[in-house]
Amino acid sequence: MAEPKQHSNPVSGGSIDLSMRGGGSRPGMPMTKVKPKNTMRTIRRLWRYIRSYQRGLIAVILFTIITTLLSLVAPYLLGTTVDHYIIPGDFQGLLGLCVVLLAVYAGTAMTAWLQQQVMVKVAQHTVQSMRRDIFARLQLLPLRFFDSKTHGELMSRTTNDIENVSGTLNQSVTQLIASVLSLIGSLAIMLYLNVWLTLLSMVTIPLVMLFTKTVATRTRKYFSNQQASLGELNSFIEETVSGQKVVQVYRREQKAAEQFDEINHKLTNASIQAQIYSGTMGPVMNVLNNLSFALIAAVGGWMAFNEWTTVGVIVAFLNYSKQFQRPLSDLANQFNLLQSAVAGAERAFETIDTKTEYEDEAHSRSIEEVRGEVRFDRVSFSYKNGVPILSEVSLTASPGQTIALVGPTGAGKTTIINLLTRFYEIDSGIVTIDGVDIRQLDKNSLRSKLGIVLQDAYVFSDTIRENIRYGRLDATDEEIEAAARLANAHTFIQKLPDGYDTMLMSGGGNLSQGQRQLLTIARAVLADPAILILDEATSSIDTRTEMHIQTAMRKLMKGRTSFVIAHRLSTIREADQILVINQGGIIERGTHDELLEERGFYYELYNSQFKRSS
Repeated sequence: MAEPKQHSNPVSGGSIDLSMRGGGSRPGMPMTKVKPKNTMRTIRRLWRYIRSYQRGLIAVILFTIITTLLSLVAPYLLGTTVDHYIIPGDFQGLLGLCVVLLAVYAGTAMTAWLQQQVMVKVAQHTVQSMRRDIFARLQLLPLRFFDSKTHGELMSRTTNDIENVSGTLNQSVTQLIASVLSLIGSLAIMLYLNVWLTLLSMVTIPLVMLFTKTVATRTRKYFSNQQASLGELNSFIEETVSGQKVVQVYRREQKAAEQFDEINHKLTNASIQAQIYSGTMGPVMNVLNNLSFALIAAVGGWMAFNEWTTVGVIVAFLNYSKQFQRPLSDLANQFNLLQSAVAGAERAFETIDTKTEYEDEAHSRSIEEVRGEVRFDRVSFSYKNGVPILSEVSLTASPGQTIALVGPTGAGKTTIINLLTRFYEIDSGIVTIDGVDIRQLDKNSLRSKLGIVLQDAYVFSDTIRENIRYGRLDATDEEIEAAARLANAHTFIQKLPDGYDTMLMSGGGNLSQGQRQLLTIARAVLADPAILILDEATSSIDTRTEMHIQTAMRKLMKGRTSFVIAHRLSTIREADQILVINQGGIIERGTHDELLEERGFYYELYNSQFKRSS
């Protein structure tokens, strides 16, 4: 079985093998359809985030109460105007009450504006905390988590899903509070004005509740499908853009466009279904509201004609009936928004709740001084159950030795490094450093003693100086320059327009592959690790550049236990021990000369390379 694909993530002076096996996004890969499992639990958890900003929340509630009360006063004043000023013809009193009405409407607008301003801040701070928590959790998750998630899905959880929550909080929280208050207030005043008309206005409520329940059930499923499809689309875009050179060199532009159209069509259908079902809520609610309004107008007019009530009461009641029906519509519409937000929040919380790789380290210990003795004793490991990658591998590296790991692709070389760094935990056996089981060691402490340089040189969108400083954050500028000199990177850095302050593009696109590799080597030099791991570190560098850095690498490896993975066998002739790995086991071991004398697998591998290069 092939070894996992390697992705870069720098730490301790080098780039870490993320081994995103199965987790890398692939064209057309199906996404898991995520449905809210417990809506109320998710809402309660969102509430814990919101209530962290109590002052703002109290202000929002206060402004909402004032806005709702003022909106409840206005219809009553309108009814009073009709009965006491318009019908009797008291225009002076009418003018005074109109001023009061203007003041009420102005106050309603002002408090509504203040309420919205404060709620926006509360909502943005809330989602800021959620984004912080989900990103912080991603930094602590084991690589097995990333094996099961595509890049696009993770991006969707940290961006689209969180923005969904933000939008819903901006619209829903104040509207829910206002709707409940308005519902209670309107009902109380309506009962006070006329009990029979109040009962009549409630005829459509069962229809509203039934329709809301039906639509909410369907929209929840469709919004979940929409979010999942969006994550799949993001995943495909990210992968295609990252591999644009491969797409073009193999003339796959048309195929990529067709695959994009297929995923895009899938997202479009999911979005159409979600929006159509959610969009029916408003029109149907308007029909039901207008039906109720027409009934009240007809019956109320008949009652006024028979002098069982006044025209002013009917005017006020019609306004209150609208205010009574509107909260019901608002509450129904919120279900649509909540379905999307709950689905997104639940996906975010699922990531936040994922067990980190550090949670079982309560009794772990730090490691201070490392001599560099590394031992694998009958170690077995598999990425998937039933598919072994390593089978009872045993090896010993004495302090200061250079151990070379060679063998065909997929033999298990990089897996050995993954286990040494505890990116994955072994299935059986034991791995020790200086006689201590690495499972007893704190992972951060362990990895601080390791320096890793991978074939895929990863640099960040920052200055060259800060990219090298990544190996040791407290390093001075002088130490950074010294590390660059040792890695033979100083010469090309000096030729850049801004030298060490040159800003690198995403992925280091403004440097050559060889220059990026020199920076990661400088990063490893700066970290000054006790154990050095070089995984095809020079394979992306031309022969002339490789000759320049060999001396520097030998200086770096001197006195350190070093593991070197190499396909170019000419680079590991001086290794103290060469381990030939094939099909998950060590089939040969010895020095270069000893293995050539055995005329076995290594001999054939070496000669085949020599013949190809001659």
